[in-house]
Amino acid sequence: MLESLRENLLTDVDSDDLRVVIISARGPVFSSGHDLKELTSAQGREYHTRVFHTCSEVMTLIQDIPVPVIAMVNGVATAAGCQLVASCDVAVATEQSTFATPGVNVGLFCSTPAVAIGRAVPRKVAMEMLLTGSPLSAHNALLHGLISKVVPEDRLEEETLLIAQRICQASRPVVALGKATFQRQMSQGRDAAYATASRVMVDNLALRDGQEGIRAFIEKRKPVWSNKAEKAHD
Repeated sequence: MLESLRENLLTDVDSDDLRVVIISARGPVFSSGHDLKELTSAQGREYHTRVFHTCSEVMTLIQDIPVPVIAMVNGVATAAGCQLVASCDVAVATEQSTFATPGVNVGLFCSTPAVAIGRAVPRKVAMEMLLTGSPLSAHNALLHGLISKVVPEDRLEEETLLIAQRICQASRPVVALGKATFQRQMSQGRDAAYATASRVMVDNLALRDGQEGIRAFIEKRKPVWSNKAEKAHD
């Protein structure tokens, strides 16, 4: 499944036609994380290393590809499944969805999920999830910032597509530049983050679509995006 996700995320990733990716699931479970049967001593350390390397690669890929990734969650998201939600740029969930890191209760602390979850929710909330394995309701997940929106089940797809369509109305290179910069500056100190963001604002202004958006605003019309990373000036 991880290898399939990786392949899907990379398919046409540089195509101008690809504007947003939505990750969803069928059935009562969004993702329950790793198959514990793959993590017994019978598989051995080398195999276990490959599993977690692949998992980490997929999670970082979600944040590194140039298009936004939305999690459309209906059901249970536990362990690496919760990590998957936390790694996405936006997450929309149904009211009955739950989120947990229960590994501690089966003797395998959710250390890799903690990387994404600890960057999405306050530290003490993350630690309570990790130390107890107790699930968060969708509303508490929203309260703590793990997800973006909670909706009734019959409106999940509609609400998710509304967000996706709104993203598609923006310029692809502008969105790509903004997403990459957000991820980069979040790992920096305040002063370095401002320096990074200031440079990127100037780079954004040099884009053809950056100048088109400003002209359209001044001329009181809708912008016509090229969706190409072409420069208007140096």
